Amino acid sequence: MSNNAQSQVRPPAIAGTFYPAEPDALTGMIDACMAGARDNHLSPKALIAPHAGYIYSGPVAANAYKSIAARAAGKDKISRVVLLGPPHRVVVQKFCVPAATAFRTPLGVVPIDAAGIAAALKVPGVEQSDVPHAEEHSLEVHLPFLQRVLGDFTLVPVIVGGPSPAETDALLQALWGGPETLVVISSDLSHYLDYDAAIRLDQGFRRHIETLNPDKIEDDQACGRFPVKGLLARAQALDLRVTTLDVRNSGDTGGRDNRDRVVGYGSWALEYASSARLPDDERAALIDGTKRSIANGLRTGRPAEVQHGTFSPALETYRAAFVTLTLNDRLRGCVGSILPHRSLITDVAENGWKAAFGDPRFPKLTAEEAAAMDVSVSILSHPRPIAFGSETEAIDALQPDVDGVILQATDPDGNTRRGLFLPQVWKDVPKAEQFLRHLKAKAGLSQDHWDSSIRLWRYTTETFH
Repeated sequence: MSNNAQSQVRPPAIAGTFYPAEPDALTGMIDACMAGARDNHLSPKALIAPHAGYIYSGPVAANAYKSIAARAAGKDKISRVVLLGPPHRVVVQKFCVPAATAFRTPLGVVPIDAAGIAAALKVPGVEQSDVPHAEEHSLEVHLPFLQRVLGDFTLVPVIVGGPSPAETDALLQALWGGPETLVVISSDLSHYLDYDAAIRLDQGFRRHIETLNPDKIEDDQACGRFPVKGLLARAQALDLRVTTLDVRNSGDTGGRDNRDRVVGYGSWALEYASSARLPDDERAALIDGTKRSIANGLRTGRPAEVQHGTFSPALETYRAAFVTLTLNDRLRGCVGSILPHRSLITDVAENGWKAAFGDPRFPKLTAEEAAAMDVSVSILSHPRPIAFGSETEAIDALQPDVDGVILQATDPDGNTRRGLFLPQVWKDVPKAEQFLRHLKAKAGLSQDHWDSSIRLWRYTTETFH
């Protein structure tokens, strides 16, 4: 594409159709959506949000933008937004940034970040033209929300055609920035299915997002699948944690009489796992859920059944967790999941029950012990592979007091062996060489075992009592 600047300031293309053209009406509509959104106590580095007309997707988008409202001022103020979305009118091969110097909406002018555009143009596959941007709604629809929530900010708008996840990851690396930069991926979900079919497809997409699994995303699950896949690749590399904020469709938001052909919408927040923290009430709900599950186990021999739909989005998001039981400061049971495969509240309830009654190292917990036990929950981030070429390099790569570590290897009999240590183990085994030797022993290998089959992954945890 040629550099064909139609004007220095791109005018709004969808004011009066996707959202009100009159500033007061637009402000009122956004404020109404935000008032109905949940205060989720997050600090995202990135968001995924929909781009339909506000009457349909506005309430879902508001749940994303509510999560950054607290960062409109202060030391973590967001002053730059990197906005990626799919093309709907003009074909884009990989990436296209505009030549215009600003985008205008009824709420004012958003300046383009010149340094960000320059950085993007150094990435292979990025072209510059105003033509694809002129009529495109997938980016514009987010700007009034951002203006209303953030006030002043600069923008790096990128239309994303059909790059590979690695190519989008490379672009995001170039634009990632620090806490001043928010990344927003614009995408709707399923298109024109009946209500029940849309729910099934959109829930599948939700699970791929929550488990950072871009390879499983299908073409019919999201129009913004290409930038979403790139963001998930970046999330894997940087240890980001996902929270599902909202998943609905136009049959929910636009009227229950129109459910034969609906469009799906979802919003997600991604924050650094190392600094992510559940609010105290949600931590308490997990501890209480563990104790209830153990109490139910004492009565019936089964874990407590989780009543889905009664918990916060964070507790309903797929996450992996370990539950540790201690009695008089001594371990009494510890069971968990390495990878997310069910909601966090369910994972904690099931693993708490197994720690009490199914840990083979201990007898089943008694009612007297349950009354005196202490419960600890550790939420695991997505495991990331550790690169090494020798045992010495593996030891040097470990980060004491930070890393939880997973080891996998093949024993001399050809069996696959696995071991996992939570970061808390560093308190008892503070040296990396000892830590690795003990981890091999936990996996059922000799402490001096070493061969080319050994693989290591690191993760972080949010741990609380």
